[in-house]
Amino acid sequence: MTIADDATTPWIRRYHPGPGREVRLVCFPHAGGSASFYHPVSAAHATTADVVCLQYPGRQDRRRETPYTAIGPLADAVAAELRTLSDRPTVFFGHSMGAVLAFETALRLERDGNGPHTVIASGRRAPSTVRSETVHERDDDGVVAELKRLNGTVPGLLGDDEILRMALPAIRADYQAIETYRSAPDVRLRAGITVLTGHADPLTTAAEAAAWEGHTGGPYRLAGFPGGHFFIAAHQSSVNAEIARDLADARRAAAVR
Repeated sequence: MTIADDATTPWIRRYHPGPGREVRLVCFPHAGGSASFYHPVSAAHATTADVVCLQYPGRQDRRRETPYTAIGPLADAVAAELRTLSDRPTVFFGHSMGAVLAFETALRLERDGNGPHTVIASGRRAPSTVRSETVHERDDDGVVAELKRLNGTVPGLLGDDEILRMALPAIRADYQAIETYRSAPDVRLRAGITVLTGHADPLTTAAEAAAWEGHTGGPYRLAGFPGGHFFIAAHQSSVNAEIARDLADARRAAAVR
């Protein structure tokens, strides 16, 4: 079954739908993030791409659903949902946990022969790099402390105890999923990989970001930005330029097939 190009589902949000878009951009939120985080990205590319923003279970209007606690099953579910979309050249964009989820989803779709042209991995070290991280095992105060350290949560959320308590189960589940994720160093995409990283990101060193090159058999590019883990908020225009470059490459590649 293929859904219409302007359709939404529990998983898929289109904030600026419209006909005639030649390429597609699929946006994967970070741990604790929601589809609405990418509303500005959707607005920036609305005239040139079908922008699909993913909404994971356990947040916003899906808050009553059980969140996933492992990347593999979540990637299976996302891949199944993306298979219902019409066929067109596609770029994946994922930030933090979303970068790993985009990578794993791309692997699954490549097995069908219908993977993305490029995966843009933002704010995340390469899949095969491992750190000992246990944020998901902390108490609520410990999880909130991590959110404040990374400065990626909407300021009003941390000041509203009721909203925060509703969000914490999904945030903790996401941390469990990404902190227990492991990948072999020889797992590679056929798709190209573009890496975006913050120079002062405490979660990704320069070497860990560069290690993404070993996970693609296609083109590879790395772009660094001033700032920490959520550098994309401070450099939206530059990040959008990187996305636009890969969307244009996907469009050109499709034209010469």
